[in-house]
Amino acid sequence: MTIRFIHAADLHLGSPFKGFAGLPGKMAETVRESTFTAFRNLIGHASRTRPDFLLIAGDVYDGEDRSLRAQEQFRQGMEMLRGAGIPVFVSHGNHDHLAGSWVRFSLPDNVRVFGPEVEKAELTIRGTTVTIHGFSYPERHVTEPVIGRYPPAGGDAVEIGMLHGSIRGDEAHDVYAPFTKDELLEKGYDYWALGHIHKRQVLHEQPPIVYPGSLQGLHRKESGAKGFYDVAIGRGKASLEFIPAGALVFGQAEVECAGIRHADEWLDRCMDRIRAFREANGPGLLDLRLSGIDEGAEGMFNDAPESEWLEFIREAAMRDCPDVGIHRITWERAAAPAVPGGLFRDVLDELVSWDADGWKSRLTDLYGHRQAYRFTGRLDEESIREIREEADRLLTEGLMKGGRAE
Repeated sequence: MTIRFIHAADLHLGSPFKGFAGLPGKMAETVRESTFTAFRNLIGHASRTRPDFLLIAGDVYDGEDRSLRAQEQFRQGMEMLRGAGIPVFVSHGNHDHLAGSWVRFSLPDNVRVFGPEVEKAELTIRGTTVTIHGFSYPERHVTEPVIGRYPPAGGDAVEIGMLHGSIRGDEAHDVYAPFTKDELLEKGYDYWALGHIHKRQVLHEQPPIVYPGSLQGLHRKESGAKGFYDVAIGRGKASLEFIPAGALVFGQAEVECAGIRHADEWLDRCMDRIRAFREANGPGLLDLRLSGIDEGAEGMFNDAPESEWLEFIREAAMRDCPDVGIHRITWERAAAPAVPGGLFRDVLDELVSWDADGWKSRLTDLYGHRQAYRFTGRLDEESIREIREEADRLLTEGLMKGGRAE
């Protein structure tokens, strides 16, 4: 006998998608609606294929305030699954924890939401008992291990654990409800449905320990196809099929600029990369990284502001590939403009002298704010590097333009 279910996580319904100013109207709307579109794709797949049940392992909503629209969209999706006879098991994570303040919506009776303590739910599928263990975050920060509260498997039931958290010692992500792979395996479950890490990954094959990743990429660092897993467990073995659901894919393309002397040449090279991205990924939001900028190309680019080059390529992309938006252009020059001494040089030298702890100390009010974290993301090494480079660029451009950074 085989049971089949869907494992999704990190829907982040209602994500504000800040930082995408300047996109053409239709593309801006696609970005704003992308989490809802991805959710509808998930519900559509479940309604068509009729799995035995659906698991959502944390962060249904993007924030603890759970907007009215996000809740209504989720409720409507659950009603559709109720009509299809599909039970749903939900745990809430650090983003949509139970201590938040929001206007409550009722959910249909096919939905089981786990409480703040680890608990189990049971259902019978074609004569086989399935036991699902899980909990919802009682507050935003659950930094202590919770894995010890999960009971070991026992009996003949198919046992599944739902856990929104991260591997102990993984410094690349905020550590919540930490665990080790061995601790999960020791429970003897047939499947671990994880959430919190937005990158899709299978930590263990049999029994599967799985992060499905986010349902939709939320920013340019979350590149590649996003979606959920369609899982089948039979005869003590599981099989997984990844189902893409995202409305758009975040990506990056490099444009080699050596030898370019005219704007139409640059446009042709950019459009070649944009078309290749569209063919490989479908609709998306793309960063263009300009490399190999020699002296001749530098002279061409200096004849117009960077903002005008960005608007130029955005308009061209919308004509030829209307479902691919250009988020930004990164200029990788062979050498930075010469910066005279004095105050500007002192400021730039000061920025370079700060290590990671120095940057974190100076940005703690922003990145540690209880509401701002929704918009800023994690302050990791890559974020610090990008902030440093952007500060350097703005200061240098301001100096070159007579002390005014636009």
